[in-house]
Amino acid sequence: MRGIRLSLALAFGLINAGLAGAQTYPDKPVRFVVAFAPGGPADIIGRLIGQKLSENWGQTVVIENRAGAGGAIATRFVAKAPADGYTVLVNTSSYAVNASLMKEPGYDAEKDLIAAINVGSSPNLIVAGPALKGSLRDVINQAKGGKLNYGSAGAGTTPHLTAEYLFKVLAGVAVQHIPYQGAGPAMTAAMGGQVEIASVAMPAAVALVKSGKVRGLAVTSNKRVGALPDVPTVAESGFPGFEDYTWVGLFFPAGTPGAIVERANASVNAILATQDTKDRLAALGFEPVGGSARDFSRYLTEEIKKWAKVIKETGTPVE
Repeated sequence: MRGIRLSLALAFGLINAGLAGAQTYPDKPVRFVVAFAPGGPADIIGRLIGQKLSENWGQTVVIENRAGAGGAIATRFVAKAPADGYTVLVNTSSYAVNASLMKEPGYDAEKDLIAAINVGSSPNLIVAGPALKGSLRDVINQAKGGKLNYGSAGAGTTPHLTAEYLFKVLAGVAVQHIPYQGAGPAMTAAMGGQVEIASVAMPAAVALVKSGKVRGLAVTSNKRVGALPDVPTVAESGFPGFEDYTWVGLFFPAGTPGAIVERANASVNAILATQDTKDRLAALGFEPVGGSARDFSRYLTEEIKKWAKVIKETGTPVE
């Protein structure tokens, strides 16, 4: 009986400590570890939410880009960080993809991190560099007659698998994938002619399409988006039913007190509800998602299953 009382006392002590920590959290700067290079959706969303949280919390949110391995380098780093709420992973849907794409990602996607909140979702965008003319169908016809390359934010990102499925499975053309360490570098390569095509999440390309530096071929949403109303959907381009998205979420190391995760979740939900944030996300082609940590965890489980199936269908090599 004494042992039971001691165990209960210890459990309540840990709960109370967690609650006390949440009440004062954060009382020092928080580090956002972004899984991709500057200029991509994870970086853009991380900086936007980080700035808003700094204002709300009265503490600095430091952005640290740790690009590489389709987001796995940053994920491994955060998975091993102290579970105190001060190291947060900002990653995209590549988090769900890598669970099947990598034999040994260096972490367990469903056990080593806590899915705190799905911040926003964006369709992917297929763009053409200056050398290509015509529609998506025209580009596919050109690919049948000669070798074309496309760049992405890296192997394991949803834009990578979007392009693999579109070109190789649906269109039946061999287009060579060139992985970069983020959507920003992939767009730079497309503008410079190092690749003829790029497949990226919309935020990395909206401004470049509007300025005419690249040309939007198709968006992967089920309808055209307000940020680029002249760019047709993939479905409109001859592939009915095609629909894919990139999301950006926040993750904490496993073992982080639940009260701290909930505090962060509530703070981000409040930010997403403001008109200023909605307007800024819409201008980038992003839709706010939000919801509870449990909602995101359930969604993540389904995403891992979905992308495992796509990897199998496209024959994408498991690394």
